[in-house]
Amino acid sequence: MHKQTGFGAEPEALMSATPGIGRRDLLKFAGATLALLVSPVGMAATTVLAVRVWPAADYTRITLEGTSQLKFSHLLVTDPHRLVVDLEGVEFDSVLQSLPSKVLESDPYIKLIRAGRNRPGVVRLVVELKSEINPQLFPLEPVGNYGHRLVLDLYPTNPVDPLLALIEKSSPLDAAAGETATDRGTSDASSAIARPEPRPDAQDQPGRAKRPNRPAANRLVTIVLDPGHGGEDPGAVGARGSYEKNVTLSIARRLKQKIDAEPSMRAVLTRDGDYFVPLQQRVTRARRVQSDLFVSIHADAFVRPDARGSSVFVLSESGASSSAARWLAQKENNADLIGGVNLAKQDGHLARTLLDLSQTATINDSLKLGKAVLNELGDINTLHKAHVEQAGFAVLKAPDIPSILVETAFISNPEEEQRLNDDAYQDKMANAIMRGLRRYFKDNPPLGRTKVAQLD
Repeated sequence: MHKQTGFGAEPEALMSATPGIGRRDLLKFAGATLALLVSPVGMAATTVLAVRVWPAADYTRITLEGTSQLKFSHLLVTDPHRLVVDLEGVEFDSVLQSLPSKVLESDPYIKLIRAGRNRPGVVRLVVELKSEINPQLFPLEPVGNYGHRLVLDLYPTNPVDPLLALIEKSSPLDAAAGETATDRGTSDASSAIARPEPRPDAQDQPGRAKRPNRPAANRLVTIVLDPGHGGEDPGAVGARGSYEKNVTLSIARRLKQKIDAEPSMRAVLTRDGDYFVPLQQRVTRARRVQSDLFVSIHADAFVRPDARGSSVFVLSESGASSSAARWLAQKENNADLIGGVNLAKQDGHLARTLLDLSQTATINDSLKLGKAVLNELGDINTLHKAHVEQAGFAVLKAPDIPSILVETAFISNPEEEQRLNDDAYQDKMANAIMRGLRRYFKDNPPLGRTKVAQLD
């Protein structure tokens, strides 16, 4: 490990603090940060309240949260690859000192972070990288429980292709699973569900009758599971402190295992760890893997703690089916504000999607899927509404994929919060959704299409 002490302001010290920076790079960087050398008299210093690192297969996010907007400049350095960030009007304190310890050894993009006082009022971060990256740095205004945030998103120069990853995997289970929590560097072992060992066929088990061999599937039905929220966006928070993002991921992982056990199905998660995925990217990923269905899983809160029950929602062609559905859609669509999206990089594709005849047909299929799942949910929980509701959920706007949003229960209800954290109940919830999927496909067999992957 490199020393985590402050860096001197003299050129020699600056060069030694960031080895490999040439004189031309140094002068270029010095010019870009000249304004940092002089601060207006009496300017209040910004206090850094928290630092967070969210590693994922697609990108790693570093978040710095302060009492006021963080002023910064940055420079990419090669040979070896580093990202150098200078923060103005900030003093090096215990919060910033903890940043290097936030980086996991298994982080796919960050090797380590060195942080220290570069000169009075300026803190320098040197992010040592494992490979070349395409960084996106942007500020976020205060929202929810967050103050001013500076986001450092480290994307690979060659983005992960989800469709190619599916094709290259050796089995449907591996294809849907992608990297494990350990591969991604997740530190919360309690949030991971162990993948079960392959089940032996019945004919291999003593004392059991042989089952006839099932015919090979003509094609794999792909179902994208979308655990709501994640990373900077915790979702709803229960009275006992449960985070919606953890409950939804756990249920989605259980459901994924059940889908993967089917001979002609596979499941793909929009996220398989505690990190944020923008709403538009969730839909884009489903389309990239040519998904047959999209199921977004949530556990919302309401202003009254006595609100209870399960619900299923689909996209609306016009207005919401109820004021509660409209309120919920607005709340869920604000996930990008909480999670933090670089608006300068959004292409607005989904915002421009028109509800044409193709979309109308998709919504009709979504209603069929929603009804099938809702009927099964009624067997394990009270239904908040006995019919499928509709509203303008951004995450359901794939024009060609039947999509539903399942509110498993109200995490704001103390009784339901307790059940949502129970392993047995989570499994019942996953089983109910699975039965709904089977019922939908029984009545609506998937159409043929070009094979993406083939069972061995």
